[in-house]
Amino acid sequence: MHQVNFANHTSALFMKNPIITQIYSLHVQHHTSQAIFEANLAVYKLSVVRDEKNKTDILKNSKVLKREGFQAINEALFFDRLHVYQQKIVKDMRSTMLSYKGEIYFYLESSKLQILIKDKSLKPYNSVNLITAYITILSIVSLLFILILQRLRPLRKLRRKIAAFGTGEMDVCFALNGLDEIAMIGNELEHTQEKIHALIESRTLFLRNIMHELKTPIAKGRIASTMIKEEKHQRRLETIFLRLEELITEFALIEEVTAGFGHIEKKEYRLIDLIDGAIDMAMVNYDAVWVEIDASYKIKVDYRIFVTAIKNMIDNAMKYSPNKQVKISVKHHEIIFENAGEKLNKPLAYYVEPFTKEKPSKDSFGLGLYLAEAILEAHDMVLDYEYEDGINKFIFVPT
Repeated sequence: MHQVNFANHTSALFMKNPIITQIYSLHVQHHTSQAIFEANLAVYKLSVVRDEKNKTDILKNSKVLKREGFQAINEALFFDRLHVYQQKIVKDMRSTMLSYKGEIYFYLESSKLQILIKDKSLKPYNSVNLITAYITILSIVSLLFILILQRLRPLRKLRRKIAAFGTGEMDVCFALNGLDEIAMIGNELEHTQEKIHALIESRTLFLRNIMHELKTPIAKGRIASTMIKEEKHQRRLETIFLRLEELITEFALIEEVTAGFGHIEKKEYRLIDLIDGAIDMAMVNYDAVWVEIDASYKIKVDYRIFVTAIKNMIDNAMKYSPNKQVKISVKHHEIIFENAGEKLNKPLAYYVEPFTKEKPSKDSFGLGLYLAEAILEAHDMVLDYEYEDGINKFIFVPT
C-alpha cells in the first residue's frame, strides 16, 4: 500500500510539470523578461531559486522523485536571396522533480540554461496517514482478538471440566455465572451431572440390595443342602448353588464392564503370580495348566480384574479342549493361551459377544471371552486368535 500510494502521489505531483515546461518554453521562445517569466510562475505558486549555494545544496542532497526527458521545438525565420522561410529547431530538454526538506522542486535543463523552480503548493508524500491507519486497524484487530479470547476463556475451562468428568472425576462443577450461551451450556451440564449422580447412586443401591438379597438365600440353601442324606441329591443342589454364585459374580462383572471400570488401580505384578491367582479362582489342578514364563516377568495391571481375564481364558481352554489342558507362554510381550481342539467355526468377534457359546453347555453362560476382551480393553490390550496344527491360540496383544 505504501509503494502504491507513493507512486500515485508522485505521478499526481508530476502532473504540474507540463505547465512549468510550457511557461519555460514560452519564456525561451519569446525572449520574455525574467520578471514576466517569474510572474507567470507565481500564478501557479511557483518561484525560481536564485541563491546559488542553496541551489547547489538542493541539487546535491535532494531525492529524485521522477525524471522525464523531452524535446522543445523552436521556430525561427531565415532569409536568402530569393525568399523568406521558416525553420523549426528541435532542442533537447529534461525535467526532474526533486524532494528536499519537505519541499518539491522542479529542475529544468536545456542547452541554453538550467533553472530550479520551487513549488509552494505541493508537498512530498507523507506516509504518516497510512501508518496511522495501519496502526489503528491493527490495534482494533488486536483488541478484538483479546476480547474474543476473553470471551472464550469460560469455554476452555468448560472443555477441561468435561474432560475431567469423562475420566471419572465426579465432583466437577459445571455451573457458570452469566446469561450468554456458554453459561447456559455449563448450567445445563451441571443439571445433567446431577441426574447422572442420582442414577449412579440408584444403580449402586440397587446392586447392593440385589446382591445381598440373592446371596443370602443361596448361602442358606448351601447350608441346607448339606443336611440332605442322599449324596446324589446333595451334590446336585451344591452344584446348582455354586453356579448361581458364579452367575451373580459374572453379572457383577458385566455391570462393571458397562460402567467402564471406573476404579482401576494398575500396579506391577509378576505374571506368574497373576496366573497362580487365576488357577485358584478357576479351581482347577495346577497339573492341567502348563506355564512357560520367566518368573521375573512383570506387567502393570489391576490385579483383581486381570486375574479374572486369565481365569476366563483357562476356563475356556479347559471346557473345549479334549485333554483338558492349557499352556500359557509369553512371546514379544504377548500372553499366549494354547489348547488342543477344533478350530473356531466363526470369527473371534462372534464369540466375544455376551451369551455366545460354541457348543451349548450347562457349565457355561457364554460370558468368558466377552469379559476377557472388556478387561483387556481397559488395560490397552486386544484379544487375538490363531489356529495352527490343531492348536487354538488366544493371545493378549498390547496396543
